[in-house]
Amino acid sequence: MRTIVATGILALAIAAAPNSPSADAAGKFTLTSPAFKNNGALPDKQAFNQMGCTGENSSPPLAWANPPAGTKSFALMVHDPDAPTGSGWWHWVVYDIPADTTSLPEGAGNEGGAGLPKGAKQGHTDFGSAAYGGPCPPPGSGKHHYNFTLFALKVDKLEVPDGASAAMLGFNVNANAIGKAKLTGLYERKK
Repeated sequence: MRTIVATGILALAIAAAPNSPSADAAGKFTLTSPAFKNNGALPDKQAFNQMGCTGENSSPPLAWANPPAGTKSFALMVHDPDAPTGSGWWHWVVYDIPADTTSLPEGAGNEGGAGLPKGAKQGHTDFGSAAYGGPCPPPGSGKHHYNFTLFALKVDKLEVPDGASAAMLGFNVNANAIGKAKLTGLYERKK
């Protein structure tokens, strides 16, 4: 009996060890961009080009690594929690990104999504369109945080109607998420 108990305790200790070889081999699920560092400034190129802002409204290039085992697709949601709306502002929503995708090129979020991988779809943002809408915070509102969150999903495709709101997509994304990676860019309107 003591041998069985001791063997069981040893097995639990090995499984729970934070530096076990299997934990190190998998790596951490990460999202990066060559255009900006985490908590660094978003380039003006990524800013909106209306409402008094003069950027190029080009979505930044993004890359990711080490998604969790069992990932069947990805969804990307970009949100500004600092927007003075009471609920923040959705800037970009992309879903049904195939599981073998590891990056999005700069400008992938343009109207029509020609730069997106086959099968990926853009959801409607708070700008009212299904495309990337860059930062354009109100003058004098300080630095805003733009959270690029990539979700690893347990489903190949989200079952949502065309034209679904960002909130509906977010509900379905969170319900099917098995992991997420976040990258935050900062932007402050200069005038």
